[in-house]
Amino acid sequence: MRELYEMRLSDAQWWACDIPGNIGWIVWIACAVLCLLDGITLFSVLAVLPALLMLAGVIELISERIAGLGRVLTRARVLRGFGALTLGGLLGIPVALYGWLAETGGNRPVWMLAGAALCAVFAGLCWKGYRPKEG
Repeated sequence: MRELYEMRLSDAQWWACDIPGNIGWIVWIACAVLCLLDGITLFSVLAVLPALLMLAGVIELISERIAGLGRVLTRARVLRGFGALTLGGLLGIPVALYGWLAETGGNRPVWMLAGAALCAVFAGLCWKGYRPKEG
């Protein structure tokens, strides 16, 4: 039998994490798309990698909602959802720093750094809110 994990955050804690986390991945993906539209560069290609992880996490979380899941998930679903979002945010931090230090993309890398940090921190807090279900 697969081990189930249950969300241990209150609704208020959930919303406090969900809103800034969503802002983070939305900012990252929007900026990554704009970077690609400006042209294919090393920075724009690197920006796609965290975006793909974030997008995979978001798709997993949406599929969980459609399936009526949310507070009780398998370990695999928790990892595919919040794990992918957290990893995407963590990977985005050095990518954004590279863009900032290389002075590429104008002020976009600063926005991307903020988005990556928001995504990593708040998706990570949601991820850590899941604990093995008792009973």
